[in-house]
Amino acid sequence: MTSPKAALLTALSRIDSPRRETLRREMARSRPLAGIKPRPKLVLASASPRRVTLLAQVGIEPDALRPSSIDETPGKGEMPRSLVTRLARAKAEEARDQIANDREFADSYLIAADTIVAVGRRILMKPRFVEEAVACLELLSGRAHRVLTGVCLITPDDRVRLKIVDTRVRFKRLSTAEIEAYIGSREWRDKAGGYAIQGLAGAFVQRIDGSYTNVVGLPLAEIVGMLVGEGFPIHFNWLKAGETEQA
Repeated sequence: MTSPKAALLTALSRIDSPRRETLRREMARSRPLAGIKPRPKLVLASASPRRVTLLAQVGIEPDALRPSSIDETPGKGEMPRSLVTRLARAKAEEARDQIANDREFADSYLIAADTIVAVGRRILMKPRFVEEAVACLELLSGRAHRVLTGVCLITPDDRVRLKIVDTRVRFKRLSTAEIEAYIGSREWRDKAGGYAIQGLAGAFVQRIDGSYTNVVGLPLAEIVGMLVGEGFPIHFNWLKAGETEQA
């Protein structure tokens, strides 16, 4: 006689059927293990011109952009490292779902990133209004803060790699006139912490410990290392650039 517990487990196993097969999974299974392989494609889960420019700096040109629409609001009591990890992975997974049945990009690598500014446990998101931007600059004035970027790479066979890059930045003490002038420049818009180190706010920085490109928006050394480690041929593009220059 079957016990109630066994019957329940049997019923649950019938309900928990596998998810519908996607083109991405089919292509991952049929990919050749050896021999000549087609050039892999890369999808960036962002529409940020700044991030596209940074990738171009190291010879990486995304084949497609798939920006995320996820809510980036921190959870109650959520710590900075936990937040950037969660958001980077969520962005990458959303982009993967968008291309899962797209024949042109289904077997692409996906890269996503999320950058925040933190003062201790306090997270400074992108200010929406002038008052928020002023508050950010006043808080950063004369002290050190951290810029954290979570990076998520998903390979064509859906292996997930996550990395957090943490850079320490120290601002000089800012005068009221400097803050007002910077706010007037409108450079703070759509910038984590309300400033752009590659722009006018470079004049505020006294010291950086760690990756400069991380503060701009993408930690290039770490991203290149992740992609190369997963078989993406970045250095081939460098050799191609050299051949083009000689021609």
